[in-house]
Amino acid sequence: MFKRNVKSIGDVINHLLRDQGLETPLLQRRVIDAWETVTGTTVGRYTGEKFIKNQTLFVKITNPALRQDLSMMRSKLVQRLNAEVGAMVIADVRIY
Repeated sequence: MFKRNVKSIGDVINHLLRDQGLETPLLQRRVIDAWETVTGTTVGRYTGEKFIKNQTLFVKITNPALRQDLSMMRSKLVQRLNAEVGAMVIADVRIY
């Protein structure tokens, strides 16, 4: 009898992404895409560019009052964004 090493396709893809160094960029893209899902469409209308640098998500908000409110909710935003992705991708959110 042959002993088969059967793995799920999800495990194979995750292993391939990790080996090729693509897992982190993919997770970062998912965090950026999850911004509007987590904050809502109203905040999404006032959101400009978003990028991640050194585990910090930088988000440009065009409304000053909304910018102040989101700045006070930074730790909760980090928790929600990481939970949405299912991994610890960012450690801080900077609203500018």
